[in-house]
Amino acid sequence: MGQAKVLIIDENIKRGKKLAQFLGSLGLEVKTLGSVAEFSFDPAVQGDSAIAIINLNPITEENINGLRRLKKNYPWLSVIGLTGSNEAERAVSWLSRGIVDQLASADHWGSIFSAVQNEIARKQLAEENASNLGHLRKLRLEQSKYRRRAAELEEIYNATLENLMTALDLRDVETFGHSLTVAKYSQALARLIGIKESGTLDNIRMGALLHDIGKIAIPDAILKKPSRLSASEWEKIKLHPVLGYGLIREIKMVKEVGNIILYHHERYDGTGYPKGLKREAIPLEARVFSLADALDAITSHRPYRKERDFKTAKKGIQENRGTQFDPQVVDAFCSVRLEDWERIRYETTKILPNMENFSSLFSRS
Repeated sequence: MGQAKVLIIDENIKRGKKLAQFLGSLGLEVKTLGSVAEFSFDPAVQGDSAIAIINLNPITEENINGLRRLKKNYPWLSVIGLTGSNEAERAVSWLSRGIVDQLASADHWGSIFSAVQNEIARKQLAEENASNLGHLRKLRLEQSKYRRRAAELEEIYNATLENLMTALDLRDVETFGHSLTVAKYSQALARLIGIKESGTLDNIRMGALLHDIGKIAIPDAILKKPSRLSASEWEKIKLHPVLGYGLIREIKMVKEVGNIILYHHERYDGTGYPKGLKREAIPLEARVFSLADALDAITSHRPYRKERDFKTAKKGIQENRGTQFDPQVVDAFCSVRLEDWERIRYETTKILPNMENFSSLFSRS
């Protein structure tokens, strides 16, 4: 805001000039006018920084009507009304009616100067607020654009992950669709044990999709070997969680994703790999995924054995409760009918239509 222009409107020219000299001596830019009508024709005082000090002593109907016209024609103008002590009570109602912005005693120049300073501060604050609101609107607009772009990028990112893992699954026809299926199982189990936050569920799905990404670095001669692996070959296979973790943390690493990739072969009793973690030391999402991974492995065809049914899978999972699997996750798995786990598998591989009765539990987040 530029320097405030103070106008003193007083029919008593001599009195007005004395007040002008006083305010001018305090560093204010002051001009005197003899009437409201003169203000109407003064282009030099147009602008948000103008403050008019109007002596209303005595109060007349003409003065009041002049104030109303002034506020209507120049809403940006701050008006300070000066009254005598015997008229102050009557003038107070003008504040609530918006006829004046402030009142001061015509005989107390200190209060007049204080009123001027208050109006200057109020105008500056209003100007700052207007600037801040404009900046806020701009930020909100930019934020909206960023959110739309982020949503687009997230969609592309998710599609890329699915395509990447589908390509990895295609290295071995026997395991095609494995990553998508265990992602569905993992999200379902996570919901059953009380994980509700959509971002966490999305991360679990992402980690499940990427859990075997480290196998990219494993030669086909080992990965697709139909016969039993040698000890050295098995040691190379066991490197894939660490290799996968190293690959993904260079791209996008969130806690749940990294935990599933690195710890999905840990066992609840501490006999797993790569770190031999035990019980709750294994991140919860990795414990959830471990059961989901086993469920799909048991019920899928492998070169060295035929697939087994879900009843057999359930029995094997229950037998390994507290050794390979977290008891809490096993109990959550057993709380759902086997037919519904089968439906998740079929739905994922497009063999059966989408579920109806369990869509809220097993739908993609």
